[in-house]
Amino acid sequence: MAKPTTRATLQEYCLRALGSPVIEINVDDDQIEDRTDDAIQFYQEFHSDAVIRTYLKHELTATDITNNYITVSDNVTAVMQMLGGGGQSSGSSLFDMGYHMRLNDVFMTQGMATQIQNYEQSLQHLSLIEHSLNSVEHLRFSRHMNRLHMDEGFGDRVAGEFIIIEAMSIIDPGTYADVYNDLYLKKYLTALIKRQWGANMMKFEGFQLPGGITMNGRQMFDDAIEELRELDEECRLTWMAPDNFLMG
Repeated sequence: MAKPTTRATLQEYCLRALGSPVIEINVDDDQIEDRTDDAIQFYQEFHSDAVIRTYLKHELTATDITNNYITVSDNVTAVMQMLGGGGQSSGSSLFDMGYHMRLNDVFMTQGMATQIQNYEQSLQHLSLIEHSLNSVEHLRFSRHMNRLHMDEGFGDRVAGEFIIIEAMSIIDPGTYADVYNDLYLKKYLTALIKRQWGANMMKFEGFQLPGGITMNGRQMFDDAIEELRELDEECRLTWMAPDNFLMG
């Protein structure tokens, strides 16, 4: 029971962390569902363990080519590039410089150890030439639209051809149940439920129970706000994937 494997057992774990069943947690079931949705959404948006780099295969249709965009899965959070198609120096053409460099490597049975540095520099030089002379597809992607736009169109590609998209995709907790046992997700959901509990109890501020006990929902709310602030900072400094940047 201590290891959550479903949405329900994750919620039960967080409630126990707050004192249930010893203490009554004054939060409605619908509120717990809402806070669970918030926690999972935050986790998938910012935590690097919630997504994975993947390669999606898509078969072009006539509608795709006409619209200049393709529809992608709702699990896709970011698109890096489109692979395949176009003139690339990594092809197998007999008139391709990169092909002849690799073909020459087959016969370099001696002295390769001393030439590997020059070889690697030559490959980088070819890559720079290709990047400078060959156009690169300009892609636009929005998660809320679930569309990958090709501003320059699909070129000479025709319906029935396949394209490969390098993207970041959400790890589905319904398929990989270990997501529910993520330590950060458990702490974040616990803090969200605690904040909701404090918000519910603030309307009884100063109300005295039998035995002289006074309810202090505001203190619970403020504590939860501070915990969430620390968790947000931890996620951004430790768990968030670094931004892509260009050096040159």
